[in-house]
Amino acid sequence: MTDSFPRGKAAIVSGATFGCGEAPGFANIELAARASQKALAEIGLTFADVDGLFICLPDDLLSGLTFSEYVGIQPKVMDNNRIGGSSFLTHAMWAAYAIASGQCEVALITYGSNQRSAAGKLISVMKTPYYLAPYKAGIASSYALAAARYMHEFGATKESFGEVAIAARQWAQKNPDAFMREPLTMEQYLAARMVSTPLNVRDCCLVTDGAGAVVMMSAERARDTVKRPAFLLGAAGATSHLDIASMPSLTTTAAVDSGARAFAMAGVKPADIDVVQLYDAFTLNTMLFLEDLGFCKKGEGADFVRGGRIAPGGELPVNTNGGGLSFCHPGMYGLFTMIEAFAQIAGTAGERQVKDVNLALTHGNGGTLSSQVTAVFGSEEAL
Repeated sequence: MTDSFPRGKAAIVSGATFGCGEAPGFANIELAARASQKALAEIGLTFADVDGLFICLPDDLLSGLTFSEYVGIQPKVMDNNRIGGSSFLTHAMWAAYAIASGQCEVALITYGSNQRSAAGKLISVMKTPYYLAPYKAGIASSYALAAARYMHEFGATKESFGEVAIAARQWAQKNPDAFMREPLTMEQYLAARMVSTPLNVRDCCLVTDGAGAVVMMSAERARDTVKRPAFLLGAAGATSHLDIASMPSLTTTAAVDSGARAFAMAGVKPADIDVVQLYDAFTLNTMLFLEDLGFCKKGEGADFVRGGRIAPGGELPVNTNGGGLSFCHPGMYGLFTMIEAFAQIAGTAGERQVKDVNLALTHGNGGTLSSQVTAVFGSEEAL
């Protein structure tokens, strides 16, 4: 299976965001169009150049058709797959296959949501199973259940989760587009309002507006388009359950599978990775994914993140844009992991730029720790 992946045959050549934070007056589709237009313009293209569209809007099950008509294109290839916040990493995977097989030349992956200005709360299309409804097991409560089990099983403390939140905030302070840039101390973290025990508000992702877009094309064309493309070296997905009550283990996710296959396709290992962009819907996610992807052993996540190890200046830069905890989280965050990975490989991340980035891991999460998708990107030197 790994031999069939078009390793390094397609690359991200542009990434852009729009309206991250608050963008009143914009519809979801408008936000996505603005981010897309921005990403295309950065490399001298327009919507007329797009012949592959990969999109997932929160309010439109036929968003591929709607968006195509909205921006006036008739793409040869379209993917409207939606498996939660990990959808966009599967879009990149299928875009790479489509580009490598000649099905399309310019693939646009985009998303937009106005959930903060329109609703003021996290909008989810997931339906609570009837047998969980009496317990009001919403998204936060589901993740809180997993967090409580993690603390019980491995001895993690609230301070362990605080290390993750503080590291994300420190990265966000280096990102002018981040929604939350105020300093966050451990004392402030511990005193934050409780949402669902043991998770407080600083353990939970933001509720923001925002949109993002990336443009992918063949390796050959990418080299002629930008100085440092981000080549897709490997990508794989895995799913273990839908609702939290059906999760085989509350402390191990399907990232064990998706990560292993993505690394095998890419021909690299965790120790080779320069920057890590994880879907941090909750602080727990960061520790679980670092373990499941092989950066540390199961149960060692709390020790791994201690002492600023994943913060600016630390041994392993994680979520260098501030992540869903401090940068933005417009309903689904997965696309933003790839936008940041591209920026780090391209060397355009400004104050938060990590030195000599040649390999970036991105990881998306969908549902309640349900769908896991891992993608490894690399520079020319990593091919």
